[in-house]
Amino acid sequence: MIICIDVGNTNIKYAIYDADKLMFSYRVATDLKRTSDEYGSQLVGMLEFNHIDLKEISGGIFSSVVPSLDYTIEHMLRVYLGVRPLQLVPGTKTGLSIRVENVKEVGADRIVNNVSAIRKYGCGKPMIVIDFGTATTFNVISGEYEFIGGVIAPGIKGSLDSLVNGTAKLPRVEIEAPNSVIAKNTVTNMQAGIVFGFAGLVGYLVKKIKRELGTDDVLTVATGGFSETIAKEVSCIDVIDKMLTLDGLKYLYDLNSSEER
Repeated sequence: MIICIDVGNTNIKYAIYDADKLMFSYRVATDLKRTSDEYGSQLVGMLEFNHIDLKEISGGIFSSVVPSLDYTIEHMLRVYLGVRPLQLVPGTKTGLSIRVENVKEVGADRIVNNVSAIRKYGCGKPMIVIDFGTATTFNVISGEYEFIGGVIAPGIKGSLDSLVNGTAKLPRVEIEAPNSVIAKNTVTNMQAGIVFGFAGLVGYLVKKIKRELGTDDVLTVATGGFSETIAKEVSCIDVIDKMLTLDGLKYLYDLNSSEER
């Protein structure tokens, strides 16, 4: 069995794979103050609850956009699972051709998502991979499967947090679409602004990307916590895949392990 971990700014996502079969996955809140022991005891508890024998886990991989947690996660896996994990860093074999000004600036999560989208959905035409995470990222892949650039926009939850924290009277609300964009109370006003506002952002950016690519024949894949919420409000998202990043990590683990052999 292999453990795959995606360390994000808001959440850390875990998945256990047995060959290509997903055994289970879960997520926890990212906490910079938490120690490797705290993360380790939490992980062991989840594995035991799902009847996974720790000794059956023979390898692991993680990607991270939180450098201060890199050692914590690596140390946790070595101590609690006896696994020396592969970390996705510059130089890791991915098979992805990256055509941007500075390759080192590209986040590990974006690389994994692009690799995974190409592997799972590539059909010889350009792709847009949208990740509704802490930031909302748009990754543009050419018809030749090259990552040629993209967009980084504010994240949905972060935008709501900013709105609530920056005002004296606005409450925290659930991120869901109200029945009408012309809302009748404060809660639905805020929900309309967040959900329909981001739907408008997604629709406009996808339209503009397609115009610059010179074709409407583009496959758009969405992942991340709010992908389903926004996909209901737009027609430009073709595929929703919540496991895109973790499946990509499993593929990259296999790819790099075969290289070592």
